[in-house]
Amino acid sequence: MYLISACLLGRSCKYNGGDNYCRPVADFASRHSILEVCPEGLSGLPVPRPPAEYVGEKIMDREGKDVTGAFERGAALSLERALQEAKRRGEPVEGAILKANSPSCGSGQIYDGTFSGRLTAGYGCFAELLRRRGISIISEKEIENGQF
Repeated sequence: MYLISACLLGRSCKYNGGDNYCRPVADFASRHSILEVCPEGLSGLPVPRPPAEYVGEKIMDREGKDVTGAFERGAALSLERALQEAKRRGEPVEGAILKANSPSCGSGQIYDGTFSGRLTAGYGCFAELLRRRGISIISEKEIENGQF
């Protein structure tokens, strides 16, 4: 079973109410056992909402509100749900395709906290939980290059 960011499959759960539909990810999903995940949605954060980025160790929205607790709660709930579903299906979590640069799902690079579109090295809070469990993570950019 693969975990896939719901926004990449066309679910309108992006911070601004839109999605990040990605045809190569949807094609991959049509050929594999998957579980859609949206840690920010499970966190109880509204849609739409102000964009958020890591600022140091905290996740802050553009209006200056600390949303770290909500993001961490959503990440933990998403991991718990994924592990329960894997157990229910009798399948391992083989990997994850997560939204690039996101404070939840970014893997290897995330936005730098200036809300300017600049990137810095790092992992979103959900991606970090998966990484600590040894679960391979790629972004939609990497699936387009044939990974997984």
